[in-house]
Amino acid sequence: MVSLGIYEKALPKGITWLQRLQMAKKLGFDFVEMSIDETDERLARLEWTKEERREVVEAMYESGLRIFSICLSGHRRYPFGSADPKKREKALDMMQKAIDLAVDLGVRNIQLAGYDVYYEEKTLTSRAYFMENLQKAVHMAAEKQVMLSIEIMDDPFINSITKFNAIKRTIHSPWLQVYPDLGNISAWSGNDVGAELELGIDEIVACHVKDTLNVTENFPGKFKEVRFGAGDVDFLGCFKTLKRLNYNGTFMIEMWSETSEHPEEEIQKAKDYVLPFMREAGFHV
Repeated sequence: MVSLGIYEKALPKGITWLQRLQMAKKLGFDFVEMSIDETDERLARLEWTKEERREVVEAMYESGLRIFSICLSGHRRYPFGSADPKKREKALDMMQKAIDLAVDLGVRNIQLAGYDVYYEEKTLTSRAYFMENLQKAVHMAAEKQVMLSIEIMDDPFINSITKFNAIKRTIHSPWLQVYPDLGNISAWSGNDVGAELELGIDEIVACHVKDTLNVTENFPGKFKEVRFGAGDVDFLGCFKTLKRLNYNGTFMIEMWSETSEHPEEEIQKAKDYVLPFMREAGFHV
């Protein structure tokens, strides 16, 4: 059996963690991935008190469902590669606080967005700052035995496992791994998806599952909010490749329906679309 999770942003916004976990369990998921994005509201989670952290832990025990991972996309706002030293300092402070939060919640894996910078111009210097600060982040994580995993992104900086591996060769640590997004990795025309998964299998600790529209000469691609089945991802091919490679990590359906009128229905439709491909590939879910 492999574990199938759901992204927090698929579930209704404004409910308690107990309600969120109970809903995910009712829908048949094995875990939830928490979001700490660039909004003030979610960045505030890094400052949760002991009582607030305990409440989330108790919700996990009461619901019987865990939070396996944190999507720390707040670094888009405060990137490791920023030209602004204050933003770089903030990025490292966020990293330490996210690691400490993960320890307190029992979360195993923090997913980092593979951007040197997001809102700034990309330069050789932004890459150098990113690499320096990623090295520091990995040291922080290793001290607390928390995994950092870089997502393959909707951005050219790290849009393939090949590019992740180039970074991994300079940062030697078991606490830095890769978190491919099957939609993102498929959307880039230069990627041989099967070969990329083969190349990274020893470092893949989790996979995002979402549909995307491919990047072409005349189209920048669409990486978010593509309805499952309306995109270009060859899910059966991805799952069959991962099964052949004996991948046993988690899969997490990534979608954004937290403000939808009927989020449960949308989540169920996504699950009904994805699961037959997983089962045909040989995964027991």
